[in-house]
Amino acid sequence: MIYKEFNGYKLSEIGIGTYLGNPDEDTDRSYYETIKTGIEKGINVIDTAINYRNMRSEKVIGEVLEEIERKKVFLSTKGGYVAIPYNIKTDATTWFKETLIKTNIVSPKDITETGNILTPKYIDWAFETSLKNLNTDYIDVYFLHNPEDQLLKFDKETFYKKLWTVFRLLEGKVAEGKLKFYGLATWNGFRVSETHKQYLNLKEIYDIAKEVGGENHHFRFIQLPYNIAMLEAYNLKNQTINGEKISTLEAAKKLGIYTYISAPLMQGRLIRPTHPQILEKFHVKKFSHIPLQFVRSTPGVGTVLVGMSKVNHLLENIEIENIPPLNSEEIKEMLEKRA
Repeated sequence: MIYKEFNGYKLSEIGIGTYLGNPDEDTDRSYYETIKTGIEKGINVIDTAINYRNMRSEKVIGEVLEEIERKKVFLSTKGGYVAIPYNIKTDATTWFKETLIKTNIVSPKDITETGNILTPKYIDWAFETSLKNLNTDYIDVYFLHNPEDQLLKFDKETFYKKLWTVFRLLEGKVAEGKLKFYGLATWNGFRVSETHKQYLNLKEIYDIAKEVGGENHHFRFIQLPYNIAMLEAYNLKNQTINGEKISTLEAAKKLGIYTYISAPLMQGRLIRPTHPQILEKFHVKKFSHIPLQFVRSTPGVGTVLVGMSKVNHLLENIEIENIPPLNSEEIKEMLEKRA
């Protein structure tokens, strides 16, 4: 297993994502075996979210953590969307009203049309609930989940004020020993143009964290999609640092922010038979390895998160670790042809 060094940690190049699958016991068992096998094979990055599979993904990870040393896993989860537990004894609407509205944890005016909530009260509730689900006393990285959805309802100034208050909460979690780092897990925010309503400026957000937490703040991670079909993280110069227009991957590197890459396979849609010469070009023997080889070889990529709920898929995917990545000239040529 190849590891990337960051802030004193060694993070596996391939991480396990837990988004996909039905919220049922069969999928739970499959995830349990896959995660355990992945850790045995050297994967230490596991990513989830409180709303994945109605909290079942977090629960499964919690079961795995009962059986292994906690330090063997670098664990990230996310909060920001309405999250309904799988085991409630009433309907979802009633549970939401009783648990979150009537207790003043959530106000209806805070919720976007997509069900996104970015307030200290809600994020605090989600964070503490995730700790229980995950059966741990600390989280390595806590991501705010698609915060750019807030910009569909609130103006930029309001959005930044909301970020400031939530960053303060998360710095408090660090001080309590419940959290190591925090960041933003995005879909649109970092891969759209500066004129787009959901555009996120990484330097401005970094500066908010610095204002809240000082030079030693803990905003050190971002998560964003990048693959053969979605190249914006690499080739869209939508970020500005010191007057220079650069890509999000370049900006993250300059700011000392580690990148998690989501959707490298686009849920399998990027795996397809192709000409044998393409396999040779990527130095792989399996079609399934082409998208992974492309993403892992791109400059600025940290850990590649692959959604894996089956052991056989895990074993096939991590075969890529026995193959050297493309060299800088090879990947540069490919990227320039696709630009």
